[in-house]
Amino acid sequence: MTSTFPDISISTERLVLRPYEEADIPALAEMMNDELVIAWTSVAQPYSEDDARAFATRIAPAERTEGRGIVFAVTEFLTQRLVGTVHLQNTDWRIRSSEIGYMTAPWARGEGYASESVLAVTQWLFDDQKFERLELRIAADNTASQQVAQKIGCISEGVLRNAGIVRSRPEEDPGGRWAEIRTDLIVWSLLPEDLDVLPGRASGDEGYTAFADWE
Repeated sequence: MTSTFPDISISTERLVLRPYEEADIPALAEMMNDELVIAWTSVAQPYSEDDARAFATRIAPAERTEGRGIVFAVTEFLTQRLVGTVHLQNTDWRIRSSEIGYMTAPWARGEGYASESVLAVTQWLFDDQKFERLELRIAADNTASQQVAQKIGCISEGVLRNAGIVRSRPEEDPGGRWAEIRTDLIVWSLLPEDLDVLPGRASGDEGYTAFADWE
């Protein structure tokens, strides 16, 4: 029998992580067409509002109901503006392990929102869901994402050579067509005990609030 994550929202000091809603569709489409998102992810290009609607209303909910993971829309607490996405995926319920991915809208970068949201999901995963391992696979040249992993206490485990695909444009034609290229992936991991040694976090200090979304 497939296990599933509960239908919940998570709050931090500055953010609310919740399921995607219809109102998020325009901002989601805009974020997915950002150059850094195109470069480091496999999202369809161009990414239309129809694509965003399919993701928000069908694809993302199915991740949870079919037991593969859970998708959170990350929003600012004060403005409710879409900050980004955090996605638990490739979940293994037997060994209590999952893989996490994340992206941030261009306007929200540099504010620490990525690490805040990823850390909140990680703490919930370990403390509430009793998982034992979280894994990140990040393209070797994606330094911003590597910094998020380091900031939340992840341990670099090694390199998967030539295991990923990213997109780039020719240096001589920065406005040209995107081309897919192969890249190494750096594997990072986080275990529950790794969070206990983070600066400023005492053992058992959650730093987040999770609550159920009752239908």
